[in-house]
Amino acid sequence: MNSTFTTILRIILALGLLVFGFNKFIGFMPAPELPETAGSFMQSLKATGYVLPIVGALEIFIGFLLLIKKWVPFALLLLAPISVNIVLFHLFLDLPGIAGAIVVTVINIILIYKYWKVYRPLFQY
Repeated sequence: MNSTFTTILRIILALGLLVFGFNKFIGFMPAPELPETAGSFMQSLKATGYVLPIVGALEIFIGFLLLIKKWVPFALLLLAPISVNIVLFHLFLDLPGIAGAIVVTVINIILIYKYWKVYRPLFQY
């Protein structure tokens, strides 16, 4: 669980989550050019007034937990549905931008695998 490889992946994932989480609040990175359907979907999420701030706050929280190596298995479980939704968004609405989504999801899967001993009791009855 504490190999150099795991540590590097955890830190890369944490930094990416922190950057994209803070960007949802501060907006320091320009929004990418999206296809019409993806742009409409993102505008709908923005119009709700709560979805993107909650996702941003979760990304910051998860990134912070991963960075300080606190409750890592919990953070990875919180990230799982977010990473699946990121992949599905790009798969169905913005296929050219799917590379980053795949990277986040693959790192999440690798880290969950590395911490599998912690999750094993969840599947025993």
